[in-house]
Amino acid sequence: MPRLLDEISGKYLECRVLPRAFFLPQPEIVARALLGRILARRNGDGWLAGRIVETEAYLGAEDPAAHAFAGKTQRNAVLFGPPGHAYIYSIYGLHHCLNVSCQPNSIAGCVLIRALEPVAGIAIQRENRGLPPDAAVTRIASGPGKLCIALGVTRTRDNGIDLTAANSSLCLLEDEYLRGEVASGPRVGITKAAHLPLRFFLAGNACVSRR
Repeated sequence: MPRLLDEISGKYLECRVLPRAFFLPQPEIVARALLGRILARRNGDGWLAGRIVETEAYLGAEDPAAHAFAGKTQRNAVLFGPPGHAYIYSIYGLHHCLNVSCQPNSIAGCVLIRALEPVAGIAIQRENRGLPPDAAVTRIASGPGKLCIALGVTRTRDNGIDLTAANSSLCLLEDEYLRGEVASGPRVGITKAAHLPLRFFLAGNACVSRR
């Protein structure tokens, strides 16, 4: 089991990789459940990691805002299963976004990870983002593009990777963290089905992208 040093609290976190069954429910259920979990990137003998504080659910074939809405293609095939795999896409050819597939095989659905609260490898994450060494932690991964830069997530490197595998270079973990209140609202940066309250975040957390 991965053991991470939380550089903010100074305590070690005893973590477990999330099982594939965690990602079988509908996207809106998984999106809520992912809050408080940890996204971690292996970095040599150490880790770059952050606690998930904001997500968005995309409902597949029934959701006009989802990449799977028009059906299965070579580009979006990861969304159709198996669950627990990374689906990476780019925005305007500039920034990457990390999603995790959910629901059983052949049923498309995913959750976009929108923001992290950095916990491990913070100095390297700042450097990856081009931030000064004394930059506030809240600036590092408070957005989907920012967190991918901080952790070095790209489509070429990570699309299709199994986030539930213990030996994966990018994985999703859980520990004994007790999360607080979960808030919800409309998704950000879309025009279709924008009214649906499918954005979830930890209320009051300073690393959320938009409050």
